[in-house]
Amino acid sequence: MSADERDRLASEYVLGLLDADETRRCEERLARDAGLALQVELWRARLAELDATAAPVTPDPALWTRIEAALGPIAPAPQTPRQTPARPSRIATWWESLSLWRGYGLAASAALVLLALGTLHLARQAAQAPVLVAVLLSDQNQPAAVVNAFRDGRTELLALSALRAPEGKSLQVWTLWDRERGPVSVGLLEAMRNVELSVEGLPRPAAAQLYEVTLEPAGGSPTGRPTGPILMKGNASPTEVGI
Repeated sequence: MSADERDRLASEYVLGLLDADETRRCEERLARDAGLALQVELWRARLAELDATAAPVTPDPALWTRIEAALGPIAPAPQTPRQTPARPSRIATWWESLSLWRGYGLAASAALVLLALGTLHLARQAAQAPVLVAVLLSDQNQPAAVVNAFRDGRTELLALSALRAPEGKSLQVWTLWDRERGPVSVGLLEAMRNVELSVEGLPRPAAAQLYEVTLEPAGGSPTGRPTGPILMKGNASPTEVGI
């Protein structure tokens, strides 16, 4: 599969444009194709508000009853005496119909409620989308992990490989935003897995911030600085959600 084909498949998967069979085949491929998994994560970051996997917001079934109760009874408009008792036309009857205006009032109120719910839903989705993404590449220049930094301060590591530390060793995750401060440990693993990194008390992540994973003695580096070989690394880039 070419890079363009992989990118197109990832975008169609994230947007929910694949049918059931195509989705199943794509998910089977995701389990063995790290490049495709990376593209899916990047498309989710770019198009989080369009992610078809998001749960739809369904209005409460009692919403219509509450809206009608809030509107209260609507008094009919006073009738002006007419010169002749001519029978009103069907158009006039329709125009002056109380049920017509009640229906329009209910529809307008419901539309406003649904608009508010939709806006809230999109705002929540935006808050859940990463503002920074770092793709960690191995020494073979292959995607090995993705780091997502969120607006609320969370930072997560998503594993794209099944790398496991040898006996007596650990995988240690580091970040570097200031060379004078030096790298800071944000995670310790026995094997690559999806995990939330320990970033409490650290400055807010910034564009170009470095993330890397090194091989260290069991329990982590004894010096508080990376001592072993770098297994993967990458710099953070802002998503369309932005910081």
